[in-house]
Amino acid sequence: MKQMLLDLMRMSRICRMVLATCLGSFILVIFYFQIMRRNPFAAEGCCRKGSRNALQELYNPTQAEFSVAAVLHQARRDKVADTCRAYSASSRKRRVLTPSDLKHLVVDEEHELIYCYVPKVACTNWKRVMMVLSGRGKYSDPMEIPSNEAHVPSNLKTLNQYSIPDINHRLKSYLKFLFVREPFERLVSAYRNKFTLRYNTSFHKRYGTKIVRRYRKNATTDALQSGADVKFQEFAEYLVDPGTQREAPLNEHWQTVYSLCHPCHIHYDLVGKYETLEEDANYVLKLAGVGDSLRFPSFAKSTRTTDQMAAMFFNNISSQQQGQLYQLYKLDFLMFNYSIPSYLKLQ
Repeated sequence: MKQMLLDLMRMSRICRMVLATCLGSFILVIFYFQIMRRNPFAAEGCCRKGSRNALQELYNPTQAEFSVAAVLHQARRDKVADTCRAYSASSRKRRVLTPSDLKHLVVDEEHELIYCYVPKVACTNWKRVMMVLSGRGKYSDPMEIPSNEAHVPSNLKTLNQYSIPDINHRLKSYLKFLFVREPFERLVSAYRNKFTLRYNTSFHKRYGTKIVRRYRKNATTDALQSGADVKFQEFAEYLVDPGTQREAPLNEHWQTVYSLCHPCHIHYDLVGKYETLEEDANYVLKLAGVGDSLRFPSFAKSTRTTDQMAAMFFNNISSQQQGQLYQLYKLDFLMFNYSIPSYLKLQ
């Protein structure tokens, strides 16, 4: 009997030790993932031996100038995360992504970068830069690449072309970035580019004719056939019409950023802004280790759509339409820290 009691006490002691070990391991795992969410490089060993990639340089900067910028970009990441949490019901309508959702994420294997392109946010120049980065010497100057060539799908590799394990590996190990813009400036820029320029006949035919047919009373035969003179009021009516999104997703040029890049599902390491384009873009290139040999192309500021120009177009639509458009792009405003425009007349 005495021996039996001793054996039971010994087993009880062993059980306590096993339980303590398991609990400690569980806490360690939780602690590890909490650190990894904040800093993916609290633990080493995810990247190439003997070198630091852009992701490491972002979170553990070795240069003083990077440390200052890192604070700004942490604040931008936090803003995105806070908005996703606050609006989880609408921002996470889908629990998981499929490969087809990743067609806007351009991959540069050489420098371990993933760029989600957003039309009307300098994406042509960014595609040019990505062609230089991933071209293995084929290109050296982004501006020597014709704009139409930058948009040829086969010239760049996108994340949806990889297997699921390879997708997950790259999302974990590569620096993921996107560039955003004040939502209504981007919207007006898309309208001006696609509906007021004569050469965009494909958009006139595909969208313009549909918009004129649905929303213009007493439209002329020529307008119905060409779709070349869509008014901004008609374009706005098309966007806020519930039937528009029921029939198909919005075109990428006026689709919301959160629908194109899925920032509530994909943790972007860096959010650049159109308003500080050259500064943010060249910061990315420095992180990638190519800042001395490659600069982001300058752009013609005289042709860009400004806040004043957006105000002029919005003054031509009703306050009801203004409110409906704000609701459509609300998450982009909040997520990327853009204030409600002063010209907006919300009911």
